[in-house]
Amino acid sequence: MTSATAVGNKGIAQLTAAMMLSGTLGVFVVESGASPFNVVFFRVLFGALALGGYALARGYFRGHGFTPRTLGLAALGGVFIVFNWVLLFQSYENTSISVATVVYHTQPFYVVLLGALLFRERLTAAKVGWIALAFAGLVLVSGVSPADFANGGSYLTGLGQALLAALLYGLSTLVTKRITGVRPHLIALVQVLVGIPLLLPFADFGAMRGTGADWGWLVGLGVVHTGLMYVLMYAAYAKLPTAKIAVLAFTYPAVAMVMDWAVYGHHIGLVQALGVPLIVTASLKVTLPRNTESARSIMARRIAEAASVTPADRTPRTPVAGPAPRTAAHGTGAASRLARPVASKA
Repeated sequence: MTSATAVGNKGIAQLTAAMMLSGTLGVFVVESGASPFNVVFFRVLFGALALGGYALARGYFRGHGFTPRTLGLAALGGVFIVFNWVLLFQSYENTSISVATVVYHTQPFYVVLLGALLFRERLTAAKVGWIALAFAGLVLVSGVSPADFANGGSYLTGLGQALLAALLYGLSTLVTKRITGVRPHLIALVQVLVGIPLLLPFADFGAMRGTGADWGWLVGLGVVHTGLMYVLMYAAYAKLPTAKIAVLAFTYPAVAMVMDWAVYGHHIGLVQALGVPLIVTASLKVTLPRNTESARSIMARRIAEAASVTPADRTPRTPVAGPAPRTAAHGTGAASRLARPVASKA
């Protein structure tokens, strides 16, 4: 086995592990028993401790590369990411982990549409066609029936929350991709740190009394789904080609659907299942255009460049406009999810 093959295999293992962890996110959220605002508050709190400790141990704070402009962009992306998590977790309550996760994976289409609307990035007829196909799949996955309109509309509210969460994730992606010369771990750290004061007014600490063992789920969301997951993802991006990153990203919704069925007995129906391959196929076609450098390859390259720059050499560069990627957190992504617009993270 050549060294290049070994590195590639390690990257596959790291990204697969990260996406599998991301797929268990919904179970941690539900089992914590906390409200979505409380869940996200403690996720960013424990996540900041985990990411901050890792960055400190690795010496990433030396020559961090932030400027007032890029720090402001990272903070703005954090605002979008934090409320994206709140909406996604609220969607779990009103629909199911499976439905919310699949609907949430319309993120790349929002990135393309927002890029064209806000930054006049090129929108081809082919991309419009794939986006239309994806939203046809979304209609099937949603499984909306007349009864949903007569039962208080909570299911429809949940679908709307998942779509709005995807929109906020797309906005975070467009903001984050304009940050260069900074390690993605530090961008993610800024984003979760922003969430602490931002969510403090919404957190209900009185409701956390007597939580007991459920604190373990909240700690896990911060340490595992925000700290460990992002470290694995960022390590994998520097080792893998764009195509493998794009395909492995769909491990996340697949695992989420399996976990929802195994733990809670929830599963999507046959008609809903027909919409999943439409969304997956369209997502790959939109994020991996032919004959051009794709959004995923741009972000993967930038992450690899940031990871290879030594503290002494890390000087912020002027952002170059290009196709819009998907971010992080975490989940995650990252983003995140959070700081990483490559593979979808909650």
